[in-house]
Amino acid sequence: MAPILEVKGLKKEFKGFALKNISFTLERGYIMGFIGPNGAGKSTTIKLIMNLLKKDGGEIKVFGLDNIKHEKEIKNRIGFVFDENYFYEELTVAEMKRVIAPLYKNWDDGAFNRYLKEFSLPPDKKIKELSKGMKMKFSLAVALSHNAELLIMDEPTSGLDPIIRSELLDILTSVIQDENKGVFFSTHITSDLDKIADYITFINDGRIIFSCPKDDIFEKYALVRGPKEILNTSIRQHFIGIKENRFGFEGLVKDKHQLNKMFKDGIVIDKPSLDDIMLYFTRRVQNV
Repeated sequence: MAPILEVKGLKKEFKGFALKNISFTLERGYIMGFIGPNGAGKSTTIKLIMNLLKKDGGEIKVFGLDNIKHEKEIKNRIGFVFDENYFYEELTVAEMKRVIAPLYKNWDDGAFNRYLKEFSLPPDKKIKELSKGMKMKFSLAVALSHNAELLIMDEPTSGLDPIIRSELLDILTSVIQDENKGVFFSTHITSDLDKIADYITFINDGRIIFSCPKDDIFEKYALVRGPKEILNTSIRQHFIGIKENRFGFEGLVKDKHQLNKMFKDGIVIDKPSLDDIMLYFTRRVQNV
């Protein structure tokens, strides 16, 4: 079976920025977290997948189909959840549903009503009266009610309180129990991905730094702390980035299994967070 999402050699140039040969693959049954600093190319990549921008090169396939040649079929089978509300604010939840439902050939009213109940969404309330968290739940209800096989989410938990974020993550975990579905989740809140992601794709300055299983990342990378005196030119070359101050240093290494060869003692080794990894890749060296 073809991957649910496949991006190969994707290119897009703007003045002052470019996506440079972006490639990654998401299989069915998994959640992929898409991370990177602001301006790294996350939203541009999503717009290209959605055919909202014209690519300059490369290939995008969804369900094994070209995203341009088969755009209508693909968009019938995917759901979108963005950080902004794109619904008519003056309509109620029920009225908005009546606008959206005819757009999808697989729309299921029964499923939609179940999700309204499950998500505690009042059908007679206007969209503008919903909290941001409730709007996110409405977006999810719409996506799930036309049996979307792929959910594409752009910063869906941004600005939400921890309780609502946790509820949304639980919903996504439940969705992915259907191994025929997939979730592509772009976010800067990496702690959410620590909880639910199977794969992480990290983009920086228009380039993919890595795209691999989340567990592999934490198996390879390590945070190292110690006195500055043990750093020399040879040892520094093993670090992706180092922060130094008058008390010592902290740095990220890509291969923690090399640490015993590099240091005899005097260091502390910790598991990095995804935030730590992003920080050290983007800043490299920092003196405090």
